[in-house]
Amino acid sequence: MGAGHAHRLYRHGHSPVHALPPHTKIAAVLAFVVVVVSTPREAMPAFAGYAALLALVACAARVPPGFLLGRLLIEVPFVAFAVLLPFVAQGERVDVLGLSLSVDGLWGAWNVLAKGTLGVAASVLLAATTELREVLLGLQRLRLPPLLVQIASFMVRYGDVVTDEMRRMRIARESRGFEARGVRHWGVLAKSAGALFIRSYERGERVHLAMVSRGYAGTMPVIDEVTASRTQWCRALALPAAALVVCLLGWTL
Repeated sequence: MGAGHAHRLYRHGHSPVHALPPHTKIAAVLAFVVVVVSTPREAMPAFAGYAALLALVACAARVPPGFLLGRLLIEVPFVAFAVLLPFVAQGERVDVLGLSLSVDGLWGAWNVLAKGTLGVAASVLLAATTELREVLLGLQRLRLPPLLVQIASFMVRYGDVVTDEMRRMRIARESRGFEARGVRHWGVLAKSAGALFIRSYERGERVHLAMVSRGYAGTMPVIDEVTASRTQWCRALALPAAALVVCLLGWTL
């Protein structure tokens, strides 16, 4: 984890949110999501309050609305699932625009859409203000099992390597006149996938041997010791604290 690794979700900036230590932001997002999930689905004003809190964070992080909305498209499959719920759910029915919809299904769809969208938006803001390397350092600081951190680190490091290998294999096939046009070409693609797996496995073995030869014994050295002051923790936890207040109001009102 010594070298930086940029990703498409990250938006370079120098905002107060960018400056927070990564483990404080991860803890804040996790606590915020827990509070959102704990909110009863009938408390609609509470979800509007959560959205307003995320909008304030986005403004503080200088993340444009278009950037945030574009990354929210990742939840489209969940939206499609939520749209189907009122039609397939059982129970009391209600007519809406000539359609017979389930009341429980409508509440379930709202629950999935509201909580899912807020959770994805919070995650996007975390990714937009934190580099992948910093996320890994933050997880390490939060005492995530070291083996999981190492696996995630290698995924980040060598994901682009494997993708580039796939691109070279595709160019090699096309340079020989191959074009996948139907089922009869699936065999060639399957062989390419197998060759890619073997190459990746062999590369992993070489990397592991190189690490062992340099003294690797199951743990990675900590290059950057990430710390956070009490003020930084207070700033990061302001989001879930405000969300908790909104949640309590949603339960009582």
